[in-house]
Amino acid sequence: MQVCQRLSTVFDEENLIGVAGLAPGLMLAESAGLSEVLAQRLGVNSPSAAVKASCVVAGMLAGADSIDDLDVLRHGGMGRVFCGVRAPSTLGTFLRAFKPKHVRQLGAVSGDFLVGLTARVPALLAGAGAITYLDIDDTIREVHGYAKEGAAYGYTGLKGLNAQIATLSTPVAAPVIAATRLREGNASSGSGAAALIRAARKVATACGVPTTGSGKGGQGGRLMVRADSAYYSQATVAAARAGGSWFSITARQDVAVQAAITKIADSAWTPITYPRAVADPETGELISDAQVAEIPYVAFKSTGEKKKVTCRLVVRRVRRRNGEAAKDQGELFTTWRFHAFITNSTLSTVDADRAHRDHALVEQVFAELKDGPLAHAPSGKFTANGAWLALTAMAFNLARALGALADTRHAKARWATIRAHLIHVP
Repeated sequence: MQVCQRLSTVFDEENLIGVAGLAPGLMLAESAGLSEVLAQRLGVNSPSAAVKASCVVAGMLAGADSIDDLDVLRHGGMGRVFCGVRAPSTLGTFLRAFKPKHVRQLGAVSGDFLVGLTARVPALLAGAGAITYLDIDDTIREVHGYAKEGAAYGYTGLKGLNAQIATLSTPVAAPVIAATRLREGNASSGSGAAALIRAARKVATACGVPTTGSGKGGQGGRLMVRADSAYYSQATVAAARAGGSWFSITARQDVAVQAAITKIADSAWTPITYPRAVADPETGELISDAQVAEIPYVAFKSTGEKKKVTCRLVVRRVRRRNGEAAKDQGELFTTWRFHAFITNSTLSTVDADRAHRDHALVEQVFAELKDGPLAHAPSGKFTANGAWLALTAMAFNLARALGALADTRHAKARWATIRAHLIHVP
């Protein structure tokens, strides 16, 4: 395809806007109580703080990933469609006015806003009556230069800030963000996990998510807290199991876990086949079959009698392939790689393994955030970036709600797809 003639497309027409999908988006946000809860909870010392925070959320919904990009709110006829639009410089000054307590207030606003969205859009957490997953994880947002407060070299070897999030999802509903924390780049993954789990569970309960399975016949909905081995600690498990919730946390391959694995009888292993090949976490090799088994286990014995946790140790083993040996001769005996997690759920061994592997969906959330507002940590001030992360969660959840309202395709679509199809409508 070729352009048939020279075109000139430089204009700023007051009767046109490029993001008409913001109108129903912000109408939904207003009906879910965003302005009201901002006015009630946010005490930052800045005039019209609720209006400015809403502007940042709107800009993020439209695709802004930096403070300057928030100027997307001022093109064409935007001033005739929306009132209260602020300039990017004003919004940058607003974010830099935040103190740690104001970031925590904004986190509470984000939770209340999600509660309002689920009330307006029940499909946002469809299927919660059976089981809801609370996934917790963190990522390093790489930064450059020397002007970023809190930047340090983290576990990835990159210099950046550590963003920790907790998401809620169900087998039929895409994840939404229930809680966030921005931490210094060298923070350990598990630090603050218990507090974040408690905050996310509080939001889940307010959204009407059953957590204890206390319905008729014990068949009510459950909340399952899932995490990887970086969160394998007694404190995290205690917070996860509080209130009758289930937990499913990857176990570190310490001496006790390895000893327990050796006690599993050969006859106990059940073959499983994945519908699609998955990547082995150690080698990156694609695998489509494995075996699972379980054994009773007591975790964290060294923490004392009262803190030890009696649970199930579910183990998945994958055949270790020796490509070099296969060229010349067959294997003399099979060797395996083992991946274990602890859980207190009553799911079958195979279903427990399947549910635990789905924890990986939180990585997709990080990918979507980094393809959106979290492409940058836009300010040199740590608290401003903390506020930016909390506002990012609000914009992400609002986009999820719009997708759930639109149709089944967009209910699980990525944020970039929702922007392209539902927001960037001229």
